[in-house]
Amino acid sequence: MSLTRRGLLTLAGVAAAAAGCGRASDGPGTGRLLTSKALPARFTAPLPIPAIARPVRVTADADHYVLTQKAADVSLLPGRTTRIWGYDGTFPGPTLRVRAGRPAVVTIRNELPVPTSTHLHGGVTPPDSDGFPTDLTVPRGYSPAPPMARQVHDVSRDYRYPNNQRAATLWYHDHRMDFTGPQVWRGLLGLYQITDPREEALPLPRDDRDLPLMICDRAFEEDGSFAYPSHDMAMHRPGARGQFVTGVFGDVILVNGAPWPRHEVDAARYRLRLVNASNARRYRLALEAGGKRLPMIQIGSDDGLLPAPITHTEIIVTPGERYDVVVDFAALPIGTEVTLVNDFGIGTTAEVMRFAVARKAADDSRVPDRLVPAAESPLTTADAVTERQFDFRYDEGRWTVNRQLYDPAGSLAAPRLDTVELWRFTSDFHHPVHVHLAHFQVLSRSGRSPEPWETGWKDTVDVRPYETVEVLAKFAGHRGKYMLHCHNLEHEDMAMMANFDVI
Repeated sequence: MSLTRRGLLTLAGVAAAAAGCGRASDGPGTGRLLTSKALPARFTAPLPIPAIARPVRVTADADHYVLTQKAADVSLLPGRTTRIWGYDGTFPGPTLRVRAGRPAVVTIRNELPVPTSTHLHGGVTPPDSDGFPTDLTVPRGYSPAPPMARQVHDVSRDYRYPNNQRAATLWYHDHRMDFTGPQVWRGLLGLYQITDPREEALPLPRDDRDLPLMICDRAFEEDGSFAYPSHDMAMHRPGARGQFVTGVFGDVILVNGAPWPRHEVDAARYRLRLVNASNARRYRLALEAGGKRLPMIQIGSDDGLLPAPITHTEIIVTPGERYDVVVDFAALPIGTEVTLVNDFGIGTTAEVMRFAVARKAADDSRVPDRLVPAAESPLTTADAVTERQFDFRYDEGRWTVNRQLYDPAGSLAAPRLDTVELWRFTSDFHHPVHVHLAHFQVLSRSGRSPEPWETGWKDTVDVRPYETVEVLAKFAGHRGKYMLHCHNLEHEDMAMMANFDVI
């Protein structure tokens, strides 16, 4: 790892200063990859909508799905073919749409040349189905067994998801020890939507006006293949090279696998499910038309609906986070072009996609004043049975938690089932902290109120340089070993993870 401590501190200072002026993601030295060939024209590709996975079998106690991880040649950029690693050979993979309280069994078949582990991000899952980084599924004939593997499954395995949680926009992705970054970069990611009767009863936009937007950045070689700074393409040696230890940034923005797509909309309300599936890039998203910014009515965060809607003109979304917003295109003249912009981007990364208001249409949707019952009051510090601190820091050439390298067999905490704890996250750099199993509410940022969009239940939070973020985490659902980690995937691959045991 060639980044020095002084170099990291310099970059952290740049990032901290840039966070105030909106240029944190593309500053010098942040590990930005450039595509080798001319980039495609923006706002010409249609927005793809990922296919909905269908159960292969329905039993009394579960819906059964099969997803096959395999290589495929697909057209992400016009005129070029990209070899991806995808669930069912697509980028992103199929969307699993399930109902709360109805279990799903997802069989993952591995036809790739490398081991994998699939994590349902935001899922309240048993520990043996959580996608632990050393719980691996290996392809046929793979030998020898991966070092540090806790468990090895040959070719396929079943993940059991109880879905005993509120309606929410989740996503699934690879979580293999030391190689999450390059394997997600190559395409091992997809959406997972949980619905419930309470959400379905709300008069929110639905069907074609309910749009998933899985946003990520990538870079490409001249032949169309993905560019990624692996030490070796066989991925035997973990980590990213040189300056890319801070995170890998591409210069092409993909939405649902299409570069800077364009989508025609009715003059009506739309629900946008914003998912940051980038390895390291943060976005400050806003909708612009005619030099003005449109209101975005936030109705949900990572793990479900908010108590009541909140209106914003911009939202910061860090890797792993999800935000559900409603946008009303009805007030705009037919023919208006609306651009989803990224204030944290420079050049090609300053714009994400475009909506074209194409036609008038009937619309009976609305955003009610109340989204969940008032009885579901927010957590308070009085609910916390204890406090813990987790420091995310670059130390002695590695990304660490509490100055410790990740130990798959170790544990830094033992919260009790069905309790609430106050967890305090501190950092020296941008670290989107993700907690498995537990959902939390953001309490404060360095003694100040959290960002207005951080209301509601979350599993990932943006911890900025030299900041202290306090969250109230509720440990419910299952006992067993889980983990928290930085969701900058290059940091995660270089040891910025820690385990905890729910007892």
